[in-house]
Amino acid sequence: MAYLTTNPAAKERFLCIYPAYINSKKTLAEGRRIPSEKAVENPSCAEIRDVLAAAEMNVYVEQPRMYPREWNRDAQFRGRVRVQIKQEDGSLCQDKFTSKKDVMFYVAEMIPKLKTRTQKSGGSDSGAQQGEGGKKGKKKKK
Repeated sequence: MAYLTTNPAAKERFLCIYPAYINSKKTLAEGRRIPSEKAVENPSCAEIRDVLAAAEMNVYVEQPRMYPREWNRDAQFRGRVRVQIKQEDGSLCQDKFTSKKDVMFYVAEMIPKLKTRTQKSGGSDSGAQQGEGGKKGKKKKK
């Protein structure tokens, strides 16, 4: 999504959302900011960006950045998403996003509905069942 504001200082006022904020695998001490029941398992910056871009929000990813509490330095854990919820005059971009919490809850609700998530879960379930069936068959043959 393209950066729409002409003022470079306004870019700094964008909210910062790290994937750890909505990761159900993280504890509160590790950086999760929403209840684990509403959080998502291992979200990525790309998924957060896709959800917010689909909601017509002004958003961009800062890939080399990393959450300070994240101990794992792998590329999949890198990045943060910046999102604009207020205009330069202080008015809201969208009425449904009044705070950072609103944005995090919305993203956590929408990520499981992404095509990439639904296809992965469907494929891994059938693969796991086939793998288990094959192991059982091998044991019987021996």
